[in-house]
Amino acid sequence: MTAATHPPSFPAGPGTGPADADAVLLGLDPEQREVATTLRGPVCVLAGAGTGKTRAITHRIAYGVRSGQLMPASVLAVTFTNRAAGEMRGRLRALGAGGVQARTFHSAALRQLQYFWPRAVGGDVPRLLERKIQFVAEAGARCRVRLDRNELRDVTGEIEWAKVTQTVPADYPAAALKAGREAPRDTAEIAQIYSTYEQLKRDRGMIDFEDVLLLTVGILQDRHDIAEQIRTQYQHFVVDEYQDVSPLQQRLLELWLGERDNLCVVGDASQTIYSFTGATPDHLLNFRTRHPHATVVKLVRDYRSTPQVVHLANGLLSQARGRAAEHRLELLSQREPGPDPVYAEYPDEPAEAEGVARRVRDLIAAGVPAGEIAVLFRINAQSEVYEQALADAGVPYQLRGAERFFERAEVQKAVLALRGAARSAGNDPLLEDVVELGSQVRAVLSSTGWTAEPPAGSGAVRDQWESLAALVRLAEDFARARPGAGLAELTVELEERKAAQHAPTVQGVTLASLHAAKGLEWDAVFLVGLTDGMMPITYAKTDEQVEEERRLLYVGVTRARQHLTLSWALSRTPGGRASRRPSRFLNGLRPGSSAPGARAGAGAAPAERGARRRGSRGPVLCRVCGRTLTEAGDIKLMRCGDCPSDMDEGLYERLREWRAGQAKLQGLPAYCVFTDKTLMAIAEAAPAEPGELSMISGVGARKLDRYGADVLAICAGQDPAGEDPDDA
Repeated sequence: MTAATHPPSFPAGPGTGPADADAVLLGLDPEQREVATTLRGPVCVLAGAGTGKTRAITHRIAYGVRSGQLMPASVLAVTFTNRAAGEMRGRLRALGAGGVQARTFHSAALRQLQYFWPRAVGGDVPRLLERKIQFVAEAGARCRVRLDRNELRDVTGEIEWAKVTQTVPADYPAAALKAGREAPRDTAEIAQIYSTYEQLKRDRGMIDFEDVLLLTVGILQDRHDIAEQIRTQYQHFVVDEYQDVSPLQQRLLELWLGERDNLCVVGDASQTIYSFTGATPDHLLNFRTRHPHATVVKLVRDYRSTPQVVHLANGLLSQARGRAAEHRLELLSQREPGPDPVYAEYPDEPAEAEGVARRVRDLIAAGVPAGEIAVLFRINAQSEVYEQALADAGVPYQLRGAERFFERAEVQKAVLALRGAARSAGNDPLLEDVVELGSQVRAVLSSTGWTAEPPAGSGAVRDQWESLAALVRLAEDFARARPGAGLAELTVELEERKAAQHAPTVQGVTLASLHAAKGLEWDAVFLVGLTDGMMPITYAKTDEQVEEERRLLYVGVTRARQHLTLSWALSRTPGGRASRRPSRFLNGLRPGSSAPGARAGAGAAPAERGARRRGSRGPVLCRVCGRTLTEAGDIKLMRCGDCPSDMDEGLYERLREWRAGQAKLQGLPAYCVFTDKTLMAIAEAAPAEPGELSMISGVGARKLDRYGADVLAICAGQDPAGEDPDDA
């Protein structure tokens, strides 16, 4: 697993850097060179996947510093992850521009907030809340709202979305409705939990990560003297992944800039996959409108993927619709031809996982390192079957998104041992007659459990060994990059990497969601579970949501350098009915399939057609008092919230129990089957036939087909059929 470009792993030693500014430009293509040499005024870099955007902007900063046009301390480069910021700092150090600040939005804002708080507000800065989900759980309990684990996570996500879009609790229901949010609970309930959560933080003198941005924005808006001090410090700004900027981050950027326009933004609207967090490509797409004289540079030379992979990626976007699609970039591969993408169909999910594991094992046997192979899926719940299949095949793997590398107990213990050995210098008996740095590290780590050969099998013991093995490889790489360096220099490097969360690669096949794979690349990528209902996900109902799913698949395709396999299973379990269909996004691309039809609406998913059909109804009236209903929760219940309910409590509990079973079978949050409000409406109406059930808001054509028989059986006091939901 590597970052999406190939920088030197470590800074060059003294005297080995570029001799002058022009040397920084060597090796850049014409478009990258234009980015690097355009140092004044607004610059917009539209950079496709694998086109070397990080290379272009780091060389731009380094060229400005080495030519004397930019002072290192006057440049602030911001990106979205600690890993990306750490990588950027490492590259800038290697290019002789080590004094430049490269941070995430939150890191930069927190630093400013801590510095200016005593002057702007007085007293100590409130403590930072690391895990807001615990406070959300407490807020829910105080509001007497029962939240299961999935609902708790999703309500937390809704609160985060509200804050980055600068929506206060009272405005959340209207804002969520306007944005088309698929809220996990009634929006009024979420607003109440949101308000209580904010009160809990205030009572305990704490702030969360979103507050860091909000408070910094507030200070800069209210205190012009502080804003001017920051603007005096930072004269030039570079923003990476600009398509992922939220309204709150954009506002902070505007306050940093003031009236100036020395801003360089880099992004790709076709890689916008985080809209659920409040990210929007509008700031990127509207950049020329806000800055009519901006220099726009397009990077389309793809250095990552073979022509075969690039052809598939371009074909995927050629079918896209919407504003982001209008600005898509046609990539041009710069690599030698490779194998064609493989399309594989399996009878069921276990067979798919076993087939992928066999193919992975074959690639490793053919010389592809395990760390250069990834299995990517739509949701994390899909990982288990692949974990089991890889373990059965004897293939090591790692789950991306798990505990951070430098926070693992075995890594902390190992770094502590290395630091102690560095301090003791020649007095450590472990290091007698051991000169080479890699050998010294192996000798020290032998005291913490390191062995030359990995333990048999998988599990926690193997995971710990892989962590220590990663440290050994890091030391060997460091020794090659810095001849003559010792343990003391290595421990400094480890501390810097820990601060930047720049972890070394663990040698195992990576299992990750498509969202978690953004910004990474591998020699071989397996995109699995590509069926309609999973890709696009079943709850992507609007055209905009479906297009984001297409972009998510595009991101997955462009992670592959050479080998790419796309697979799907026709049923969930062995022996199940083969009722699934390959993802509609592959129509016209996979062999034997036809391109999407031109007939309007022909390619729409049943859920989309159902949504349009329901949208064509007239006003919905309360079935108790007859008033017109406007609130989404009331419309689902078909009655005013304060009108009396005739819900059958026993039926409601049976429906909830059935829903929990369905959600577990499919690996989805419970609300993706039916929301609580929909279940309440069903329990109140107690429908006896499909037509009555279909009239309930939240029961579209697709859910009627999938769940109707079970729901009607439960309403009739019978046991559901108990079928696989994919066979319904």
